[in-house]
Amino acid sequence: MPALGLGVFRSEPGETVAAVRSALGNGYRLIDTAAAYKNEQQVGEDVRSSGIPREKIFITTKVWMSDYGYDQTLRAFDQSLRRLGLDFLDLLLLHWPVPSAFEATIGSYKAMMKLLAEGRVRAIGASNFGLKDLNELIERTGHIPALNQVELHPFFGQLELRQFHGKRGILTQAWSPIGGVNRYGAKAAKEAL
Repeated sequence: MPALGLGVFRSEPGETVAAVRSALGNGYRLIDTAAAYKNEQQVGEDVRSSGIPREKIFITTKVWMSDYGYDQTLRAFDQSLRRLGLDFLDLLLLHWPVPSAFEATIGSYKAMMKLLAEGRVRAIGASNFGLKDLNELIERTGHIPALNQVELHPFFGQLELRQFHGKRGILTQAWSPIGGVNRYGAKAAKEAL
C-alpha cells in the first residue's frame, strides 16, 4: 500500500475526474473514495483510462452505515465494485462504527471477511473506530483489521489509539493529515504542542 494517497471526500463528480487524473499523472498510486462520497464512478473511470496497470493502483472504498448488516454489505460491495468498474478492491473499510447498532456493524465486518477469503478484496479494515469499537470488533469477529483510517494531524495526534494499533499490528492511516476538515486556531496549535 502506498504511503501517500489522494482522498476524494467532498470532491464533486466533475472535480473528481480532474483530481484523480492529475494525481495519477503525478505519481500518486493510492486513491481513497467511499460509497457516501458519490464519486466512485469517476474514480473508476480515471483508473481504467489512466494507462497504468490496475495492480499498480491501490483503491480504497468504504461501506456506508445504511448498508451495514451481512447481506446489505455484500450488496453494497457489489454496487461499489460496479460503480468503480473494477474486478477487485484493494481495501474495503467500515466507514464509521455504529455503537447503537453494533450487531449490524459486526455483520458487515463478517461479510467483509467473506469477501477477503474469496479474494474479492485484498484487505479489510475500519475507519473512524476508537479503542472500544476496535476491541469489540476484534473480540466478536476474531479478526484484526488491517487498517484503521482516522483523523490524525498535528492538532489531533491520537496517541493512545496509535499505540493500540501498534500493539495489534493495525496500520494507522490519517485522513486530513495536514489539519483536518475543521479549522484549528492558535489555541488548538498551542494545545498540540
